[in-house]
Amino acid sequence: MKRNKIYTIGLLALATLTATSCSDGFLEVTSPSDFPIEEYYTSKEKINEALVAAYAPLHWFDYGTTSNYNALNLSSDIMSDDMYPNGGNDADCPYLQLAFNFSATPLTDINGIWLDCYSGVKRSNDVIKYLDWATEMSDADKNVILSQTRVLRAYYYNLLWKYYGNIPFFFENLEAPYTAPQLKADEVYANVIADLEDVIERGALKDEWDDTNIGRVTKPMAYMLFTEMVMYQNDQTRYAKALGYMQNIIGSGKFGLLDNYADIWTEAGEWSKESIFEINYYSVNGGRAWDNGLGAGGTVNVRLCGPRGFIAKAGDPYEGVVEAGWGFGYIPPKSIRSFEDGDVRKDVTGFDIWEHGDAEKMQDAGWMFRERTPGSYYSNGKYLPMAGGNAGCTGAGDMNFNNNFRVYRYSETLLYAAELLLKTGGSASQAADYVNQVRNRAGLASLSSVDQDDILNERRHEFMGEGKRYWDLVRTGNAATVLKAANDELNFRTKDWDVHNKYLPIPQDNIEADPNLEQNPGY
Repeated sequence: MKRNKIYTIGLLALATLTATSCSDGFLEVTSPSDFPIEEYYTSKEKINEALVAAYAPLHWFDYGTTSNYNALNLSSDIMSDDMYPNGGNDADCPYLQLAFNFSATPLTDINGIWLDCYSGVKRSNDVIKYLDWATEMSDADKNVILSQTRVLRAYYYNLLWKYYGNIPFFFENLEAPYTAPQLKADEVYANVIADLEDVIERGALKDEWDDTNIGRVTKPMAYMLFTEMVMYQNDQTRYAKALGYMQNIIGSGKFGLLDNYADIWTEAGEWSKESIFEINYYSVNGGRAWDNGLGAGGTVNVRLCGPRGFIAKAGDPYEGVVEAGWGFGYIPPKSIRSFEDGDVRKDVTGFDIWEHGDAEKMQDAGWMFRERTPGSYYSNGKYLPMAGGNAGCTGAGDMNFNNNFRVYRYSETLLYAAELLLKTGGSASQAADYVNQVRNRAGLASLSSVDQDDILNERRHEFMGEGKRYWDLVRTGNAATVLKAANDELNFRTKDWDVHNKYLPIPQDNIEADPNLEQNPGY
């Protein structure tokens, strides 16, 4: 049974979300009562309501404000070499198909992340504003909430920065005409990383929360976010600090690797010793529905990315265990073959539809739109629609699976620490030890020494299907070499990655709403 976790609790009336980051409706605030909001947000209880509302957009990436499927692992991994969009046909969810082929347009792009993140930024700014009115709170309680809120805001801006680059930026919510200066990507980074750095150094972040509040921001989560941003920016001036943060996590003794890699992806494996941050979902009383995608409850991502039309073979271990999905987010066969012999992560990552499924029955049902080649269809085994995974929901069954989304795991701490040791001239043997801890858990022999390529290879196989690969290729300068159409053995990708593809196009409605916004180059 899942523990109680912070989640949205029907607080959408706290702020309207009817438009974009630069238009009137998005930034309007609706009073939660008949008296001014400055008279409402005076207590810790009321401020916490606003804080929970600021957490809420974390849960919307799978299906949120735009009714598009923008789960963070799916929307980035399809731009790597380790995931196909697939679906019902080549036009199913065209924004995913086009992003995969580096052909996104301002009218057809992954725009849900834009709106969900700006919803989070706006709500975070609200909390910071409301704290000035909280006369019935101690300074200590204010600092704890303020620190969470600033890290949340940094997390939302981190995604906007990585996906879109040159974006409207504001730390205080806007007044008419509701437009913000558009900063270059480097300027966005400079502002966000400095703010995040300040939050961490102030020392108000908690190391951990009790079970009732699990899912709130912690100091280790902020360490991971800081390091992710520093590594993506290749910010050498902050490598030493990032390494110190990683070693703080390692040295705390509060985290570790689970013995069995497969256990990470079970319900029992949620918030285990390996977890640093997860986005919580639950099925029991989950009320999300097709007309209430922003409601509290479970996730639709596992149904979306489960094996399309799956029917298990009689007697197969997955008979009655894995349900059918809609066939998005498949892992290419070439990626599965890239695992070393004996790597236990291979079978966990790639759920072999042909091995476990009844091919004849699935073919009769028209289960897949592309050529049915044995050995070529692997669902993302980390996020499968399990029988009973949506039990007890009150909304739509497809939208209320209880699979938490794993954002940061301890294995990533180890691999970041190893990479940073090499970058800062630290202990090469310690770097190898960190990598070997991850390899040994995977059933692989230790390496006597490691270089950055070894670490990146380990990251690829440790996190395949988790939304890390594309960013690694971009930050290391390998995207143009790896992401070529000729490297796709099934010939689904027809265009090569180009430098302008580092950023997606800014959604067209935002360009139209603010004449001062400039579209990203190449679009």
